Amino acid sequence: MYDSILLPVDGSEHAANIVHHAAELAQWTGATIEVLFVADTTRDSVTVVDGTVVDALEREGETIVANVAETLETLDVDHNTDVVQGSPAPTIVDYAEQRDHDLIVLPTHGRTGISRHLLGSVTEKVVRLSGVPVLTARMQSDERLTFPYESVLIPTDGSPASAAAVEHGLTLAATLDAAVHILSVVDDTSLGPDVRAVLSADELERPAVEAVEEVAAKANEHDLAHAQTYVEHGSPADVIREHIETNAVHAVVMGASGRRGVDRVLLGSVAEKTVRSAPVPVITVHDRS
Repeated sequence: MYDSILLPVDGSEHAANIVHHAAELAQWTGATIEVLFVADTTRDSVTVVDGTVVDALEREGETIVANVAETLETLDVDHNTDVVQGSPAPTIVDYAEQRDHDLIVLPTHGRTGISRHLLGSVTEKVVRLSGVPVLTARMQSDERLTFPYESVLIPTDGSPASAAAVEHGLTLAATLDAAVHILSVVDDTSLGPDVRAVLSADELERPAVEAVEEVAAKANEHDLAHAQTYVEHGSPADVIREHIETNAVHAVVMGASGRRGVDRVLLGSVAEKTVRSAPVPVITVHDRS
């Protein structure tokens, strides 16, 4: 499913966990990992060492990617390394697209201080901008990095924007022989009392029911005959997190944007909230059409 995985790194203290998770994914799919360090050109990093002008961030980056490469070597994972200059988020996005990577793997925060390169805000910019699917993991104490994934959650609103994420999630689940949970959330928390008074429960739920039924039919095409469907009410990001906790979900695959209107279920902001709050890896997918 994945042939080439881009792994941007910054040398943060939690990097080992995300490196090992990316390595497990690469081993399972036979992918090559490209380790990338972006020397942030928005920071003054030029200095003089022994009379020679050098870029301190580039030099640091060479050390960081070499350390990650050494880890991947011990794990017997095919890999390459690169150090480039640029503004981190757009550079990562452009790099992945220009080199035809299938997946970007990122933590949602890096280290603080003068040498920081990847921050939560940078990761969220990559999630918003990238045409390549992005796997994010929060790297906090409650984060669960289980692999292979035995249960994959696919939230959907039935919109064309979510179609690419649905296909990606089903393909991933089929590759891993994972159970599939298909969830559609009726966001009635955003509806005023006048709207709720006019629309019946069936009318509110109908788009969500149709959305999960459509994905369930596609799951059958992937030989995932036992996919489970759920229609819930509430704040989408909160419901997604609750479903993860109560159903032992190992990963979430979702669209990075969705439709608007009375029957909306997912929005781009929901994906970002899920990236920030979910205690399992989240793969966000944009519709490239």
